Amino acid sequence: MVRIIATALLLISLLGCLHAQGIAASRPNIVFMMADDMGWAQPGFNGGGPDITPHIDKLATEGTKLTQFYTHSVCSPTRAAFMTGRYAFRSWMDWRTEDFGKPSYLAKLGLTLAHNERGEPTRRIHGLDAGERTIGDALKEAGYFTALVGKWHLGEWLKEHLPMQRGFMHQYGHYAWGIDYNTYTIEHNAPARFAVYDWHRNEKPLQEEGYATDLFAAEAERVIAKQTKDKPFFLYVPFNAVHGPLNKPPRYTGLDVRSAMLKCMDDAVGRIVSAIDKQGLKENTLVIFTNDNGPVLEEMSKPYRGAKNTTFEGGVRVPCVMRWPGKTKPGSSVDGMMFVSDWFATFVELAGGSLKQDHPLDAHDMSEMIFNGKSSPRTEIIFEVSGSVRTPTIRSGDFKLMGDLLYNVVNDPSEKEDIAAKHPDVVAKLKARLEEVGNQRPPLGDKPLLMDPPLPYIYGIDENKEPAAWLVKHVKAIRAKQPQEWAPGKTPWPQAPKAPVK
Repeated sequence: MVRIIATALLLISLLGCLHAQGIAASRPNIVFMMADDMGWAQPGFNGGGPDITPHIDKLATEGTKLTQFYTHSVCSPTRAAFMTGRYAFRSWMDWRTEDFGKPSYLAKLGLTLAHNERGEPTRRIHGLDAGERTIGDALKEAGYFTALVGKWHLGEWLKEHLPMQRGFMHQYGHYAWGIDYNTYTIEHNAPARFAVYDWHRNEKPLQEEGYATDLFAAEAERVIAKQTKDKPFFLYVPFNAVHGPLNKPPRYTGLDVRSAMLKCMDDAVGRIVSAIDKQGLKENTLVIFTNDNGPVLEEMSKPYRGAKNTTFEGGVRVPCVMRWPGKTKPGSSVDGMMFVSDWFATFVELAGGSLKQDHPLDAHDMSEMIFNGKSSPRTEIIFEVSGSVRTPTIRSGDFKLMGDLLYNVVNDPSEKEDIAAKHPDVVAKLKARLEEVGNQRPPLGDKPLLMDPPLPYIYGIDENKEPAAWLVKHVKAIRAKQPQEWAPGKTPWPQAPKAPVK
């Protein structure tokens, strides 16, 4: 009997190893969709209206939910961590590109607003450093076709910061933080207060009509339709929805604007997943839908506290669902802790690519946790360190330290009780760890390059050299309708965030 049991255990172990080997280097197609500013409680599977998100909910039903999936607390840092497999502070992408044109943000760095040689106030150029290896680079090296459809937000001016120099073979969408869904313009170019056009295909200006979310879906459908089973592909679809400005889509007139925008994005998710299935690629495609950070309104984070731009759970714990037939169990959940940077290592391992590179990774390969039920290899997450505009924050095991506030996020996920006074040893340990990691931040440098002209017609230094007549006319018409004067000290963008309170 003992021998039979031992043999059975050995067979189970061998089958597990074979399954693990079958996952690693299995080279699935990867479609990674990411919402913008969606709250934890907004999808139906987390308590939102099921009639608003039926297609996202269907992914959860057909696949797996991650219940402890974390990101940074704002757009650009999360994108940098996903793109590089590294915490955003390591590349100074915990600072958004537009922050370098905002006096209240610059003051936190001991910098002042820059002026060009003509005395005009302008922005210091910032973007994802060209020396960083991206997930686009890594998967392209592994033989994948790589495409970006959506919001980039890792640099909008210099050529070296744009997607097709960062490993993407196809690009469609906008470079900067948040476009008007109908006019495709960024409403301000801090420090300038007027609109800039930001709509491109393969880094060339694109003239189109339609609602941005629908156009992203249509482009993703076109990309998928060109794929075959002979070459794997990576399609990254970072929606601008449901980020502001709040532009209601041309349908769903009976819904409030936020619900209508969310439902429109859900339609896009449905179209993209349907395109995969119709192309006969369903069985070998890992489809993921998640979000970049918490919502603008805390009520959308329930039961969690906080919102975007904070490191409370509501700002950093986000919905995440995935489907890979035969690999993910329908209707299941995975409760292990995971950070957005971990997709880098996970995708590269699945693709049979290389993780050897100049910069060390913070990413963990999560394929054993997701697909084989193993424990998470991650025990801590560094959300912010000193030098960020937001409060230094670390999660370590059950505890999370935010500045001087300490929470047990397992026993108290809504972060109602600050327990710092009860656990001074934990506070001291985590502060020391934050200081240790924060000391790894590289120097910022002088940031001598400036955006010139301070107010371009279109983002992309080359695209703005000789903008087409239609583009200039379009942008001038929008600027003419914008406020021409602002009260002293008032700006169209929010001021730098302040430290959290109990």
